[in-house]
Amino acid sequence: MSGRRNVARATREEVEDFLYREAALLDAWRLDEWLALTTADCGYYVPPNEKPDADHRSTLFTVADNHARLVERVKRLKDPSAHAEYPPSRTRRMISNVHITGGDSDTIEVAANFVVYRFRRDDDRRAFVGHYRYKLRRENGVLKIAERRAILDSEELGALGAVSFIL
Repeated sequence: MSGRRNVARATREEVEDFLYREAALLDAWRLDEWLALTTADCGYYVPPNEKPDADHRSTLFTVADNHARLVERVKRLKDPSAHAEYPPSRTRRMISNVHITGGDSDTIEVAANFVVYRFRRDDDRRAFVGHYRYKLRRENGVLKIAERRAILDSEELGALGAVSFIL
């Protein structure tokens, strides 16, 4: 039961506040502040629906970014010449059913459901629905994202359009 003892390092309320803050930063397009929520060795993944637990090194993922790739993704998203996101999409994230699922001496495992509504000029509204799996870690007493998986419920991503923004 050591995992249970270590999970007590964070309350559900603290984790919820963290996830809500993350969603607000992304919706406000405050991407540099969002990056500050990640660890230097973080992973950001959007796995295939049929293999949500797969290893990104041996399975084709929609997104499989490490911290360096996330930094580059944010630079591209903020660049006015990046036409896929200029002007930036307007998004609204809904986070629900947040719960701490486990952990160890370093990591707090968290699951949450999400809906991300995306709005673009001259385009239909898109809804990305699924669930997140996080691995959070404390650095200097502050929760940070060590890993984030956005597992989409959609059977086909093509109908949803490009996933150029951060889910």
